[in-house]
Amino acid sequence: MYRFFFYLCITKTLNMEQNLIRKNMWNTAAKAGLVLGAVSSAYMFITQLMAGSTGFLITILSFLLWAVKFGGCIWLMSFFMKKHVAAHPEVDNKGTFSLGMAIALLSALVYSAAAFANIAFISGDAISEQVNLTMQQMGSMMDSNSIALMETYMEKLPQITFFSNLIYCFVFGTVLSYILSRNIPSRDPFANYKPDQQ
Repeated sequence: MYRFFFYLCITKTLNMEQNLIRKNMWNTAAKAGLVLGAVSSAYMFITQLMAGSTGFLITILSFLLWAVKFGGCIWLMSFFMKKHVAAHPEVDNKGTFSLGMAIALLSALVYSAAAFANIAFISGDAISEQVNLTMQQMGSMMDSNSIALMETYMEKLPQITFFSNLIYCFVFGTVLSYILSRNIPSRDPFANYKPDQQ
């Protein structure tokens, strides 16, 4: 009877610890997802402002901005994973990967929502003008079915943009979190080593 009671107390304590770690994981993922989504969204709007400009310096600046965004997102993902592991030393590589997937999902949602809002409300007119100009230039090479398909595509562009960005960013973030989580926390290569006993 005492053993059963002791087992129940230990199980309940472990479940409470797991729930607390899971709650903290989602809190960390929400903060990290917001930061990563904001960085990617800022990059999208900055490059959109630069889109009308041409020249060698603009090309170099665009590449540098992309490199900073790309490297910064990798660094931020690693930073939040390491911070979570430092706060919860009992988290293993699997738990770190779960955190990375949650960050990937939430940051993908933030960025996809910003891209949707950009096309649907902020820059929709400019994008429609560009598509109309392209259709006028290519109109002689397109038949009526192609033109109708293009018009249907333009009507659904915000939704297509949202879901394509959501899938792409989530997959990219999941792959990145898998790569990073293999060494966060760092593994001891000699953990299972047992010297020969003579």
